[in-house]
Amino acid sequence: MKPQVNIAVVVDVIGALSDKSLGNGNLCLVDDGSFDSTGQGTVELVTTVLPGQTVQWYPLAVDLQTPVEIKSIRFLGPDGQVHDIGDGGEDSDGDHLDLNTWTGVVPPFMERGVPHRYRLEVQMYEGEHSVLHVDSPALMCL
Repeated sequence: MKPQVNIAVVVDVIGALSDKSLGNGNLCLVDDGSFDSTGQGTVELVTTVLPGQTVQWYPLAVDLQTPVEIKSIRFLGPDGQVHDIGDGGEDSDGDHLDLNTWTGVVPPFMERGVPHRYRLEVQMYEGEHSVLHVDSPALMCL
């Protein structure tokens, strides 16, 4: 088992801004985990993890001229509410360390065998439709 699973958040920024959507192939997710994750290369990625394992998300823009950042990652509870996760690129003093990665540790109490969906929100440049999200990716604990 790898101590860390990396999830690449690949965004076609021009397509996403034009469509005002991360759908239509404007976003794909790929992980490098040791286990068989499903939905590789889609917005439906279910990354298989173990308790205590570190998960790191990092954005990659297809168009290198327009920056993309992960604005937030929030887990969706059964009640439909969202819950914050990870360090969001901040240290304990609140200083930004790296806005391009989000890191979290899989908690030991995470229910096993159940996909835990999360909202992935990305920011591309600035403007009215520069922040978009998907609610379809998930982590699943073995």
